[in-house]
Amino acid sequence: MRFGRISGVLLGAVLVLVGCAPTGEQGADTSASSSSPTVDLSFTAETLNGTSFNGERLAGRPAVLWFWAPWCPTCRAQAPGVTALTERFDGQVSFVGVGGLADDADIRSYAQQVDGPTHLIDPEGTVWQHFGVTAQSTYLVLDAKGVIVAEGYLDDHVLADKVEELVG
Repeated sequence: MRFGRISGVLLGAVLVLVGCAPTGEQGADTSASSSSPTVDLSFTAETLNGTSFNGERLAGRPAVLWFWAPWCPTCRAQAPGVTALTERFDGQVSFVGVGGLADDADIRSYAQQVDGPTHLIDPEGTVWQHFGVTAQSTYLVLDAKGVIVAEGYLDDHVLADKVEELVG
């Protein structure tokens, strides 16, 4: 337990140093090739309403995982776009927000303000570590087979284009 807490604090410190702004070219898309391996969806986390979320339930349909922090201005600016995409593609694409890099109460408070995605409360950074996420705001866009089709910072229009491509 102590190691997990220390590693979570260290991860948080590194991510704070990385900053909230995207690195590299704005809207950069690090699309994967068709030979990319599938991601490991075997993780669990607590949802905003306190239930357990099993990542394996994302299998079989496209999914967008959005890794955010409640204090991040970039993340806050992206929230309306995520909400709009969640509403537009309801039932076709799974949207999951993974709040981290803050204490439980701050993550919950902000998540309650963002309608649409299923929010996971990840103050220790366990889900972030599972996917190798090291900065906020980060998207992980998966096709129905669990292959990464885009990851990293994505502008709203780039994210929307990727989701539209997945749905067809």
